[in-house]
Amino acid sequence: MQVTETTAAGLKREYRVVVPATDLEAKVNERLDQLRGRVQLRGFRPGKVPVAHLKRLYGKSAMAEAIEAAVREANSKIITDHGFKLATEPKVVLPSEEGAVDGVIEGKADLSYTVELEIVPPITLADFKTLKLTRLTAEVADAEIDQSLQTIAEQYRPFVTKTEGAANGDRATIGFEGSIDGGPFEGGSGEDVPLMLGAGRFIPGFEDHIVGLKPGESTTFNVKFPDDYQTASLAGKEATFAVTVKAVDAPGAITVDDEFAKTLGLESLTNLKEAVKERISREHAMASRHKLKRALLDQLDERHKFEPPPSLVEREFANIWSQIEKDMAREKRTFADEGTTEEKAREEYQAIAERRVRLGLVIAEIGERNNIRVTEDQLTAAMIERARQYPGQEKTVVDHYRKTPGALETLRAPLFEDKVVDFLVELAKVTEKPVSRDELFKEDEE
Repeated sequence: MQVTETTAAGLKREYRVVVPATDLEAKVNERLDQLRGRVQLRGFRPGKVPVAHLKRLYGKSAMAEAIEAAVREANSKIITDHGFKLATEPKVVLPSEEGAVDGVIEGKADLSYTVELEIVPPITLADFKTLKLTRLTAEVADAEIDQSLQTIAEQYRPFVTKTEGAANGDRATIGFEGSIDGGPFEGGSGEDVPLMLGAGRFIPGFEDHIVGLKPGESTTFNVKFPDDYQTASLAGKEATFAVTVKAVDAPGAITVDDEFAKTLGLESLTNLKEAVKERISREHAMASRHKLKRALLDQLDERHKFEPPPSLVEREFANIWSQIEKDMAREKRTFADEGTTEEKAREEYQAIAERRVRLGLVIAEIGERNNIRVTEDQLTAAMIERARQYPGQEKTVVDHYRKTPGALETLRAPLFEDKVVDFLVELAKVTEKPVSRDELFKEDEE
């Protein structure tokens, strides 16, 4: 076998490989010899079929197998000899001249092909013991528990049917049809829609027209969508709504006490408060970890600057951009609505794609060098946890992960990343900083 490097530019490598016809013939004969002891042909005793006869019957298929094996072995040798890590699968280009491949298959010519490789650059890892991180922590305040209890109470608040006109705080069940310039619009109609008056969940001014109406009464009015409405096609437009009030329910009294706790399956109000505090504590811990992880990834990005493989960046950008286009089409937004241009948006998301690819390669390198693995038990636990998020459909979810190619990898990747993050946090110098709940949950500035 002869291997000649023809291109070495950036992370691209190209080699011309020539496999002698004699090597391919040896592989074919080896394959035919294996078949000789297995096939049963009329007129021949088992194991006594002449090789020449087998070659007439199976020669072409055996040669195809030999070519595939030769290409696989040659490519593997190139990768191993040079210590390459591949960003993508090798691209094999066979001769395009007429009859060239036929000559190889017939055993009359050497196999000559080109293999194109894109490699992952060597990554020099930083000294992770020099990382300095801050873990934000927030105590669960009594006011936070009380507020959560009140929210729970509102969810279970009883309502009493009333015949009087609707008032703020009441729940009105309505049917409505909306139109703009005399025509209907998407999302502009509904039946038996519950509306909490005074909550401000509909277009500004909408609820004001419902106040005072009794069950069975109807009204027609105009309201204007806000200029910054999330659906760009409706923003700033005036709509006409025909509304019928079908029912009005007034909120009843509710007391958060031991009896209320028992309706939720707990023994006492004390137990309910403890459960609420535990849930809030978990929320705090998740927010704290999110910020710590983001800070860690930022430092990894700063300390590992290298050219990521272009094809991986292109693939990542394509995935991101496809989702952006789908979201904008669904919400009928434009780049102008976002205060930018498509060109600027592409530049921004290109940079995001490069960061993601680079960090992914760094995390993979850290995991490989430190033998960090996701066990099958951990993967199964993650699958079961995901299935629990869909009550009544657990079996369907589990079957999806077990039977769909690549589905389990969508669970393995984040598990692996979290294990690498935990490994790095153990090495880093971490300082705890008590903060308020507002600061803990404050969105990071871009």
